[in-house]
Amino acid sequence: MTTRMRKIVRIDEDKCDGCGLCVPDCAEGAIQVIDGKARLVAENLCDGLGNCLGVCPNGAISIEERPADEFDECAVEVRKHAPGAVGVAVAAGPEPASEARAPLPCGCPGTMPRKLDGGAAAAGAAESARENAPRPSRLGQWPVQLDLLPPAGQIWQDADVLIAADCVGFAMPDFHERLLAGGEKTLAVACPKLDDIDAHTRKLTAIFANNEIRSVTVAHMEVPCCTGIVHAVRTALRQAGRDDIPVREITVGVGGEIPDES
Repeated sequence: MTTRMRKIVRIDEDKCDGCGLCVPDCAEGAIQVIDGKARLVAENLCDGLGNCLGVCPNGAISIEERPADEFDECAVEVRKHAPGAVGVAVAAGPEPASEARAPLPCGCPGTMPRKLDGGAAAAGAAESARENAPRPSRLGQWPVQLDLLPPAGQIWQDADVLIAADCVGFAMPDFHERLLAGGEKTLAVACPKLDDIDAHTRKLTAIFANNEIRSVTVAHMEVPCCTGIVHAVRTALRQAGRDDIPVREITVGVGGEIPDES
């Protein structure tokens, strides 16, 4: 197994109280609670991106740079399918199939965070207004799924954040022009009905607590179940002690219209 200098998770066992909040936020299953302490199961399971940062109430998790085994996505897939691999070590047997987290494809590089040029799209907006001309993307970062976004980092600093229920982007034909325009925005997409909304609330709490965010816009569909994303955002702001962040709520009709603006 190849070892090189790279970033990897460090867990301070003196600070860890074994609460396990970090376990579900590690998509690779690299962290497990063993003997009452969170531990890194194997170096090659940790991608070093730090999705688990910020959820620890005691600040026991950090990222350090040191010689470590290479991250191995195939080993992650093997780990995820091993009996009892996901979750706290004291649990008996594997998770029920209905509750297990769906694994990402082995070898997929698509979840790597990156900045995009969507913020500069306004410069070409007039040109793209011509008939049949492709419209420029306003997307400023990748990935956009809340589950895959790091809880801290440059994309959140002094940012105007758009948190959108995932159906909004399909219902609105002008989603980019209406909701992403007006400067570069950080986008987070989630489904309040089909996703684990408690996990989303924990992730949002970590994001609000660990970054200087300028504003939050929440866009959701008009159907009642979609308002859960608004509740998650407001709960997370309260838990993070960030009620000072201004919040704007946008309701989108199933036909793509915004009723309040009609």
